Amino acid sequence: MKTILITGATGFLGTHLISKLRSEEPEARLRVMVRGTGPTTQMDGVEVVRGDITKSAEVIAAAVGVDEIYHAAGFVERQSLRPWRLYGAHVEGTRNVCEAMLAHGVKKAVFVSSSGTCAVGADPVDRDETAPFSQQVVWNWPYYLSKIYAEKLSEWYVQHRDLDIVQVNPTLLLGPGDERRSSTGDVELFLKGGIMVLPSGGLNIVDVRDAAMGLILAMRKGRKGERYLLGGANMTFHEWIQRTAKIAGISAPKLMLPLPLQLWGARIMRRLLPLVGKRWELDDASIQMSAVYWYCSSKKARDELGFETRDPQETLTETVAYLRT
Repeated sequence: MKTILITGATGFLGTHLISKLRSEEPEARLRVMVRGTGPTTQMDGVEVVRGDITKSAEVIAAAVGVDEIYHAAGFVERQSLRPWRLYGAHVEGTRNVCEAMLAHGVKKAVFVSSSGTCAVGADPVDRDETAPFSQQVVWNWPYYLSKIYAEKLSEWYVQHRDLDIVQVNPTLLLGPGDERRSSTGDVELFLKGGIMVLPSGGLNIVDVRDAAMGLILAMRKGRKGERYLLGGANMTFHEWIQRTAKIAGISAPKLMLPLPLQLWGARIMRRLLPLVGKRWELDDASIQMSAVYWYCSSKKARDELGFETRDPQETLTETVAYLRT
């Protein structure tokens, strides 16, 4: 009987991964390394180990007797408020997991990154795994920079320490169960009327349940040192907003402004809304991100892993329903 360690198990993707593993790997021992609590820490048959991903000794201790690791620990922060925290969680956390694999001879690991490390640009082009790292686009967004550094570090361990690591890069995760609103916060913001102008870029969405299954497929079939983009549908932000508005039964904005005007308008609203007891919640980083294209192709994951995705309409409908409960 194999033992599987999961980091980030209380997060949006991690919670769904645990549920999938319980049905797909019923004989496996599941061990989660967590700092806090969540639905996964209350599940029968799940071993809970308290630990911090940034502390090497705690990660190494959690990996004793482990055969496989799903490394999904991290957090999303779009503004550059605490770049050192992002670096610690994503880069040092990756290093600690790699060292734990070496210490205990862990057979294989799947590391969760982001499509934003390579599949983003100024043009509506479907980028795949052969695309270079996107530093020139994301240079001012520490979240994606930290993910790039983490990927480079894991590549080093594959090449120089012969670790069997597979990298997966999900796009924007939507669906039910995002308690922290780490991925569905933009949908909730739109439902509350916080998006007043149509963004000019485009995005790719994937159902979190499909992405969780993609991680398991990557563990089963993914090739050592390879990267797999886990995406669903590409659509413009305009289309995404129109679809979501129709599902929710609300009006969508009709005005599309150039990025400089959007940023200028946001600064004005941040000053004016507090005067009437309200707050402007859309930060500049999110506005800038919505002006580029996060399109990708998941052909490699479909061909090599058997990765499948559901109709995006179903995902959007269930996301709205969950946010309104």
